[in-house]
Amino acid sequence: MAEIFHIAEQADWDAAHAAGGPYTTSTRGRSLQDEGFIHCSRDAEQAGRVLKAFYTGLGDLVLLVIDTELLDAPVVHEAADGDVFPHVYGPIPLSAVIDVRPVPVNR
Repeated sequence: MAEIFHIAEQADWDAAHAAGGPYTTSTRGRSLQDEGFIHCSRDAEQAGRVLKAFYTGLGDLVLLVIDTELLDAPVVHEAADGDVFPHVYGPIPLSAVIDVRPVPVNR
Protein backbone atom coordinates (compact mmCIF):
# COMPACT_ATOMS: atom_id res chain seq x y z
CA MET A 1 0.00 0.00 0.00
CA ALA A 2 1.32 3.43 -0.95
CA GLU A 3 0.05 6.38 1.07
CA ILE A 4 -0.07 10.07 0.26
CA PHE A 5 -1.45 12.89 2.38
CA HIS A 6 -3.84 15.77 1.72
CA ILE A 7 -4.54 18.74 3.99
CA ALA A 8 -8.27 19.41 4.00
CA GLU A 9 -10.51 21.95 5.62
CA GLN A 10 -12.89 20.08 7.91
CA ALA A 11 -15.92 21.67 6.21
CA ASP A 12 -14.81 20.45 2.76
CA TRP A 13 -14.22 16.93 4.06
CA ASP A 14 -17.56 16.92 5.88
CA ALA A 15 -19.38 18.10 2.73
CA ALA A 16 -17.83 15.36 0.61
CA HIS A 17 -18.60 12.78 3.26
CA ALA A 18 -22.24 13.97 3.63
CA ALA A 19 -22.70 13.81 -0.16
CA GLY A 20 -21.28 10.29 -0.29
CA GLY A 21 -18.19 11.51 -2.15
CA PRO A 22 -16.06 11.97 -3.97
CA TYR A 23 -13.69 14.54 -2.45
CA THR A 24 -12.81 17.24 -5.00
CA THR A 25 -11.11 20.12 -3.16
CA SER A 26 -7.64 20.71 -4.59
CA THR A 27 -6.27 23.11 -2.02
CA ARG A 28 -7.31 26.05 0.07
CA GLY A 29 -10.16 27.77 -1.79
CA ARG A 30 -9.56 25.87 -5.04
CA SER A 31 -11.37 22.88 -6.51
CA LEU A 32 -10.20 20.01 -8.69
CA GLN A 33 -11.96 21.76 -11.56
CA ASP A 34 -10.01 24.99 -10.87
CA GLU A 35 -6.57 23.35 -10.56
CA GLY A 36 -6.87 20.24 -12.70
CA PHE A 37 -5.53 18.07 -9.88
CA ILE A 38 -5.65 17.66 -6.08
CA HIS A 39 -2.56 18.78 -4.19
CA CYS A 40 -1.04 16.13 -1.91
CA SER A 41 2.13 15.44 0.05
CA ARG A 42 4.28 12.32 -0.12
CA ASP A 43 4.61 11.98 3.68
CA ALA A 44 3.58 13.61 6.97
CA GLU A 45 6.81 15.62 7.13
CA GLN A 46 6.18 17.23 3.75
CA ALA A 47 2.56 17.89 4.76
CA GLY A 48 3.86 19.67 7.87
CA ARG A 49 5.94 22.00 5.70
CA VAL A 50 2.91 22.71 3.51
CA LEU A 51 0.85 23.47 6.62
CA LYS A 52 3.38 26.06 7.78
CA ALA A 53 3.71 27.62 4.33
CA PHE A 54 0.06 27.83 3.27
CA TYR A 55 -2.29 27.12 6.18
CA THR A 56 -0.93 29.17 9.08
CA GLY A 57 -3.76 30.66 11.10
CA LEU A 58 -6.42 28.55 9.45
CA GLY A 59 -8.29 26.33 11.91
CA ASP A 60 -10.46 23.25 11.50
CA LEU A 61 -8.07 21.23 9.35
CA VAL A 62 -7.66 17.49 8.95
CA LEU A 63 -4.99 15.40 7.29
CA LEU A 64 -6.41 12.81 4.89
CA VAL A 65 -4.34 9.67 4.48
CA ILE A 66 -4.98 8.28 1.01
CA ASP A 67 -4.21 4.78 -0.26
CA THR A 68 -3.07 5.38 -3.83
CA GLU A 69 -3.96 1.81 -4.80
CA LEU A 70 -7.62 2.66 -4.19
CA LEU A 71 -7.65 5.67 -6.52
CA ASP A 72 -9.18 5.58 -9.99
CA ALA A 73 -7.21 8.66 -11.05
CA PRO A 74 -3.48 8.81 -11.79
CA VAL A 75 -1.03 10.18 -9.25
CA VAL A 76 1.74 12.20 -10.87
CA HIS A 77 4.81 13.33 -8.90
CA GLU A 78 5.68 16.83 -10.05
CA ALA A 79 8.23 19.46 -9.13
CA ALA A 80 6.98 22.61 -7.40
CA ASP A 81 8.64 25.12 -5.08
CA GLY A 82 11.95 23.22 -5.09
CA ASP A 83 10.39 19.89 -4.07
CA VAL A 84 8.39 17.06 -5.65
CA PHE A 85 4.73 16.60 -4.75
CA PRO A 86 2.14 13.97 -5.67
CA HIS A 87 -0.84 15.38 -7.55
CA VAL A 88 -4.03 13.36 -8.00
CA TYR A 89 -5.53 13.98 -11.44
CA GLY A 90 -9.13 13.22 -10.55
CA PRO A 91 -11.56 12.98 -7.67
CA ILE A 92 -10.71 11.02 -4.53
CA PRO A 93 -13.30 8.38 -3.64
CA LEU A 94 -14.09 8.27 0.07
CA SER A 95 -13.04 4.62 0.12
CA ALA A 96 -9.45 5.66 -0.75
CA VAL A 97 -9.22 7.78 2.42
CA ILE A 98 -7.97 5.28 4.97
CA ASP A 99 -7.45 7.67 7.88
CA VAL A 100 -8.46 11.18 8.87
CA ARG A 101 -6.10 12.78 11.36
CA PRO A 102 -6.73 15.95 13.32
CA VAL A 103 -4.39 18.87 12.71
CA PRO A 104 -3.53 20.83 15.87
CA VAL A 105 -4.53 24.48 15.76
CA ASN A 106 -1.27 25.55 17.44
CA ARG A 107 0.97 24.28 14.66
